[in-house]
Amino acid sequence: MQGNDFLVANPADIGIDPIKLQELLDRAKKEVDEGLLPSAQIAIARNGKLAAFETFGDATNDTLYCIFSATKAMTSAAAWLLIQDGKLDITTRVADLVPEFAANDKQDITIEQLFTHTAGFPHAPFRPTDWNDKARRAERYASWSLNWAPGSRFEYHPTSSMWMIAEIIERLSGQTFTSFFRERIALPLNLPDLWVGCPEIQHHRIAEVKHVGEALTSEDYAKLGVPEPPLTEVTEEALTAFNNTDVRLVGVPGGGGITSAADLALFYQGIIGNGYSGEKLMSDTTLDIALKVRTGDLVDALTNIPINRALGVSVSGDEKRNYRGFGHTNSAHAFGHGGAGGQLGWVDPQTGISIGFCTNGHDRNTIRQARRGISISNRAAICA
Repeated sequence: MQGNDFLVANPADIGIDPIKLQELLDRAKKEVDEGLLPSAQIAIARNGKLAAFETFGDATNDTLYCIFSATKAMTSAAAWLLIQDGKLDITTRVADLVPEFAANDKQDITIEQLFTHTAGFPHAPFRPTDWNDKARRAERYASWSLNWAPGSRFEYHPTSSMWMIAEIIERLSGQTFTSFFRERIALPLNLPDLWVGCPEIQHHRIAEVKHVGEALTSEDYAKLGVPEPPLTEVTEEALTAFNNTDVRLVGVPGGGGITSAADLALFYQGIIGNGYSGEKLMSDTTLDIALKVRTGDLVDALTNIPINRALGVSVSGDEKRNYRGFGHTNSAHAFGHGGAGGQLGWVDPQTGISIGFCTNGHDRNTIRQARRGISISNRAAICA
């Protein structure tokens, strides 16, 4: 199965303002026109239908992109289905399901803390191809150690916590994580290009990751009056590893999703009950559990802004929502997850709008990249 010949609705028929939509599309292609980004792809949907799906630069609508941490929403949604099935209780200790994980004082970490980045092991290393060897996986889990006491603070876990979520999905479902996601989410939503673990036959369609622009210096951050981001495992080398066949095949649950902007926008439509089949993938009860903000007053150490984390996704919340990856014009109920390089995926249940934005150009200028995301989200959120 390759590609999805998406039908794009007349925007007005699904309550999308054509003039505002054009302003959104113009903004999405701006940095491609300026020569900064090699390509970009955007889709906006409402009522289960696409209002637009366009690709700019050195790519086509058949091109797929690695969406990096935007994958976390996909992995989390798979786990939500196990909650719905009555198989997963988020208050359970991880070690009760994965005993080898308990080593190095990790025995009290709960599944909820994995989802909310409060588990205390944000810097745990894991080579993606180790996932193919179950014995090696177990060794990795046992070797990980705590950086701080679980539940005491928030620090973004780029990959580690989602490896454990995927492991738990496998142990509770009796299936591989990639097949569970495929059979329970991608195919029921009629989204054949929504991959976590992309088969090699599709790899020729994936836009190769490229790094563009110049990184800001410490002096630049000081002049802007914003804190300099700390070094993490999300390095240029780590991101370009997703140009490699073996890594694309694995399906890294915290960052290896491969898809199109259209599939991403329609994935979020499916989550809120506007899927292809007309049936609801998630019950209202499941969504209430999944989207409840569970991090209280915990803040991001860089911004000192409450993080508003639910089960694996961010919730827009108050007027500081732009610090959480949303536009100023999103409602407080919007939820989703962005990805390295500026990937965007969210849905706003108040308006019914969802978007996907993908690019293979990873801007080293983190401030410009963040402003792009806010600007695109601002325009998308007011299209209804």
